[in-house]
Amino acid sequence: MPLKSPIIIAEDNARDREFLGSALPQYDITFTTNGREALQAAHLRDEPWVISDLQMPEMDGIQLARELWRTQPSARIVFWSQHKDEIYIRALADIIPAETVYGYILKNNPSDVLSKAVDAVFRDTQCWIDQKVRPVQARANKHASGITDLEYEVLIDIALGLTDNIIAKRRYLSRRGVQSRLKSLYAKLGIDQEQHVAEKIGETLNMRARAVSVALRRGLVNRFELEQEEEKLQHWLVREGIV
Repeated sequence: MPLKSPIIIAEDNARDREFLGSALPQYDITFTTNGREALQAAHLRDEPWVISDLQMPEMDGIQLARELWRTQPSARIVFWSQHKDEIYIRALADIIPAETVYGYILKNNPSDVLSKAVDAVFRDTQCWIDQKVRPVQARANKHASGITDLEYEVLIDIALGLTDNIIAKRRYLSRRGVQSRLKSLYAKLGIDQEQHVAEKIGETLNMRARAVSVALRRGLVNRFELEQEEEKLQHWLVREGIV
């Protein structure tokens, strides 16, 4: 009987760990409950194979991938998540090393699809992207609608309720610089066109609120990430003596 290939699974939900174990009997699995534990286990292997959830305590899947690929770019990771938010696709695009094999599969897939995706990445050395994720990936990478890192920063800031003056101070910008980034963000989200339509009937949109609404529906921001950004903001406010 051939030896089973060893893999590491980072998943904080016990039910999901049980499902993965039953769906992947062809692998020798080491279970971990967060990214930090998975990273420690991965560092003990030359070319680790990892399946990782995205939202986990202590260290999430994106942080795990960033740290692992920084020292072991040949590591293969399959991201297994219930989310196809553009915020995660953007984050991954920034950290995936050149020629690295990885996968992205949604949790609502049956076990046979999961097994096929994992085998493609780990055994066949092929990238595997969930068909429901591909349109999001294409939009994130499209120049006309893709949000830049600078535009994303200002999106987070208005989602946190910051004024132009506070954003300028936090991002080391002038007020004009903030407004320029907002204008570009509104154009990328299509809100400038909506504003033109509203003006034709003598109305105006609350552009900031509209931008946050569109971003939430598009998956550019979500509750989990906003909670993390709120923590960063509170630390910054205390450090600057604002609160």
